[in-house]
Amino acid sequence: MPVIKTDRESIIQKSIHLFKVHGYSGTTMAAIGEACGLIKGSIYHHFKSKEVLALECLKYIHEYFEKEIFSIAHREPLSSKEKLILFTKKVEKYFLNSEGGCLLGNFTLEVSNNNPLLKNEIVAYFKAWEESIYEILRPEIGKKEAKEKAIQIVAATQGSIMLMRLYENSKPFKIQNKVIIDLLP
Repeated sequence: MPVIKTDRESIIQKSIHLFKVHGYSGTTMAAIGEACGLIKGSIYHHFKSKEVLALECLKYIHEYFEKEIFSIAHREPLSSKEKLILFTKKVEKYFLNSEGGCLLGNFTLEVSNNNPLLKNEIVAYFKAWEESIYEILRPEIGKKEAKEKAIQIVAATQGSIMLMRLYENSKPFKIQNKVIIDLLP
C-alpha cells in the first residue's frame, strides 16, 4: 500500500465511518491508518491516542449537527411546525445516508461508562439535541411539556436508529420521524 499525505479532517471522517461500523473497541489505529492510506504510526502525528481521535470524531459530528440541524430551532421566520419538519427531515437525511447508525449513540452504549472524556462530549451533544427540540416545541405546548417531549423524542429517535441498524430496514426510523412531525398541527 502506498503511503500518502492526508489531513486531520480526512482522518476524522474515515475514522467516524470505521467507529460507526465496527465500534470503538473493534476499530484499531492500524485499520484507521489503512483506511486513510497511512501507516499506523502516522496517525499519531495528528492524534496522540485513539481516545483523542474518538473525541475529535464526536466533536466533529456535534459541530455538524449544531450548524446544520440544531440551529434550525432559531431560524426565523419559520413556524414551529416548519422548524420541526425541517429538523426531522435533516436528521433523517443524515442517518439514512450514513452507514452504522449514530456514532454518539453507539459510543454511549460501548464506552461512556468507562471513559469520562468521551462521555462528557456525548452528554453535551444529546443535551444540545434536547434543547433544540425544546426550543421548537415550547412556543406551541409550553415549557414543561416541551421539556418532556424533547427527552422522549431524542430517546425514541435513538431507539429507532438502533432498530433501523439491527433490522437493516429504515421503516422504524421513518415511523418515528412521522410521529415527531405529527406532534404539532
